[in-house]
Amino acid sequence: MATIKAMSGGAPKEVFGELTPAFERQSGHKVSYSFAVLAALRDRLAAGDAADVLVMPTNILDAYEKSGVARAEGRAVLGLVSVNAVVRDGAPKPDLSSVEAVKQAMLAARAVIFATPGMTPSGTHVGRLVETLGIAEAMTGRIIHRPALEGGVELVRSGEAEIGFYPKSEVINTAGLALVGPLPTAIGLTTIYGAAVTAASAVPEAGEAFIAFMHDPAHRAVWDHGGFDAPAIPQSS
Repeated sequence: MATIKAMSGGAPKEVFGELTPAFERQSGHKVSYSFAVLAALRDRLAAGDAADVLVMPTNILDAYEKSGVARAEGRAVLGLVSVNAVVRDGAPKPDLSSVEAVKQAMLAARAVIFATPGMTPSGTHVGRLVETLGIAEAMTGRIIHRPALEGGVELVRSGEAEIGFYPKSEVINTAGLALVGPLPTAIGLTTIYGAAVTAASAVPEAGEAFIAFMHDPAHRAVWDHGGFDAPAIPQSS
C-alpha cells in the first residue's frame, strides 16, 4: 500500500482531518499532508518538492494541468468556499447586508484582519476590496495580515482584531469565534476547490482513489459541516 503525499491549501484541513482515517482504514493507504497558503505551495512545487495530490482552487489546477504538472484523469471538484466575516464569540456582529454596510463595519473596527494579499485568494480579494471601497488610507494602522490557520484565528478570538475575513471553512467550527456571514454578492468571493493527481506521482492509482473517496456523495455532509458548499450539478439539455 502507498503513502500519498497531498499538498493542500488550508481550507479543507478540517474536512480531511475527519475523513482521512476512514479512507486509510478502507484503502490501506496512508496520507501525508502538507498544508500551507497557496503561494507557498506553488513555490514548493516550483522548487521541485514532490507531491502525489494537489488540493487547490480549480483555476490553479487548470493551469497545472495545461502545463503538464497535474493529470486530467481523476480530477474532481470538492466544494465551494466563500469569504466570511468572523468576530469573537459574544461580540456584536457587524451588518454585512450591503456594500456600504461592509465599508462602515470596516471603518468602525479597531482592527481588521485577513491573509496577506498575494498569498491566498481571500487575502488578495479583501486587500483589493479595501482599495475599491476607498478606505485604504483611513484603515492605515488598523489592518493586520495573518492567515487564519497561522495565528489569525487567535487574534480574532483574543479581540486584538475585531473582524476577520477568511474562507468559511477555516473558521466555521472554531471555538471562540462567531460566524457573521458572507460578503454581499457584489463584493464577495467564492473559491472552487478541487483535487488532482500530479503527473510525477509514483502512485497515481492511490491518488485517484483518495480523490474519489473525498468526492464521494456519501461524504457530502462532512464537507457541508466544514464550510464547503456543494458544487453545482450541470443541467442536462
